[in-house]
Amino acid sequence: MAAFVENLLDRFHERTPIRAGSLIVTVFGDAVVPRGGVLSLTSLHEIMRAFRISDTLVRTALSRLVSEGWFERWKVGRNSYYRLTPQGHEAFAEATQRIYADPPQDWQGSFDLLLLENAQDRSALRAELSAAGYGALGPDLLMAAAASAGKTGPFLRLAATPADLPTARRLVERAWPLAEIESRYRRFIDTYSGPLGALERGVGFTNLDALLVRILLIHDYRRAVLKDPLLPSQLLPKPWAGTAARALCGAIYRTLLPAAERWIDTHALNDRGPLPTVDRDFKQRFASLEPVAEVKTG
Repeated sequence: MAAFVENLLDRFHERTPIRAGSLIVTVFGDAVVPRGGVLSLTSLHEIMRAFRISDTLVRTALSRLVSEGWFERWKVGRNSYYRLTPQGHEAFAEATQRIYADPPQDWQGSFDLLLLENAQDRSALRAELSAAGYGALGPDLLMAAAASAGKTGPFLRLAATPADLPTARRLVERAWPLAEIESRYRRFIDTYSGPLGALERGVGFTNLDALLVRILLIHDYRRAVLKDPLLPSQLLPKPWAGTAARALCGAIYRTLLPAAERWIDTHALNDRGPLPTVDRDFKQRFASLEPVAEVKTG
């Protein structure tokens, strides 16, 4: 195993507790869903052992994910198979757009304001709107840079057009914890600058190395980007760490992708045999970013 892969795994295991269930969701969302969505327990164990996660911990995490409605499980003979439920698919489809697609570039000059009315579970509503990109100007007033298509609920929708760009930026600073969001991106950059440097120097890696780093990369980038409202660049500080983090993530991802997919081609199984080829949308992931030119696989 390449040294930069060992270092990433060491850093991953420094976190406590190890959230095996969250990593399993990343494995499925990033690598399995684009190939039909079904994976055998045997194949999942092989991947998770490479992450130094025991079979027992994997089974415990899967049982919890099934009971919480994220996965469904069935058996064919002595083999078990897993896939995301419709609930799990819906959640990861939203995350997929935020992780892999280019962020919005242009701001139309107005904010979408939601004035919350009485709701049975206001905290749940605020959490849902926050996940959709809304920040809070007050307990009952939320704001987004663009209206979330089709979003309805117990709120009044208003529009606000600031007098100028400095005023708009002050509103943004009040609505979102930009310093905290940027610190997440800086931690990501600190973690993955070393692997990028290794790839640029032409350090060799195996197909399994590529898959492990690809999964860890998206697992960690997801932790940052899902907290980010992905505001248009006009409304963000300059420079913005999220821009550098995305470029770093895309360069590593696209560099490792061919080797990682080769490992999946030759090792991963579903209930019918090898996984099918990737779906049409898969090739659009980080499409605007370039891989590292020189890599060595073995």
